[in-house]
Amino acid sequence: MAVDKNNYIYRMGTAPNTRAAVSQKNKIYGYAVGANSGKGGFQQLGAITEFGFDESRTIDPIRGVGFGDMIAELVPSVTEPMSLTLNKTLLYTANLLQMVGYKGGIDGIVRSLRHHRWPFDIKQELVFSEIATLDGATGSSQFNPKSTVQPGDPGGQAGTKDDILNPIVALFTFYEGCWFNSYSASFTSDAAMVAENSSVTVTDIIDGLGQYGEFIDTGLAPVGGNGAAGNGFSARFGGGANSPTFP
Repeated sequence: MAVDKNNYIYRMGTAPNTRAAVSQKNKIYGYAVGANSGKGGFQQLGAITEFGFDESRTIDPIRGVGFGDMIAELVPSVTEPMSLTLNKTLLYTANLLQMVGYKGGIDGIVRSLRHHRWPFDIKQELVFSEIATLDGATGSSQFNPKSTVQPGDPGGQAGTKDDILNPIVALFTFYEGCWFNSYSASFTSDAAMVAENSSVTVTDIIDGLGQYGEFIDTGLAPVGGNGAAGNGFSARFGGGANSPTFP
């Protein structure tokens, strides 16, 4: 019941064609209560006022006694869990808890974080503009559809519309095993609209297609397979074909 696509609240608009990413083309999906009956898939969440992510890790320096004021090496520590900001406008029939799958509001008795027994997943889909899609299809650095982008839903309404590139592509990110660590809403006397604010802690982040592990290709590797020179550019870990040389 949380998402009724026939409601005018969820009417789709258009967005400008730019090379710069715009928030109008950043779609957020969840398993909204009642929206996936018989479909088994994500549904786009409406009235989202802010979506953001934050991730950090400590970098520890190694130094040696007797070697002066010198850093021998920087060692990345473990990464802290990613935190999402997920805020929306409260609707009578659809609160934020319902939008990610919990039976709250008109759908059930969930009213508090203490009632959450299972984690949820969120999908982010940054839909590319037509001009950016064309750049990736014909430019010198073409998209790799198996690991970078996937066909996206351009949205829109039935009826007359311009011809569009096919397919429009999107950058997918899946946030797995999410838990709310804060949730708030405030009804004030000097404003009518009610905002729901939340912070979400994420277990894992994936692209949905790639195979992750110890030896994933992240770029910048100065050493390739079987010890051969890689394409990474590094003065300290040199040896690659693009590593700098010093006189």
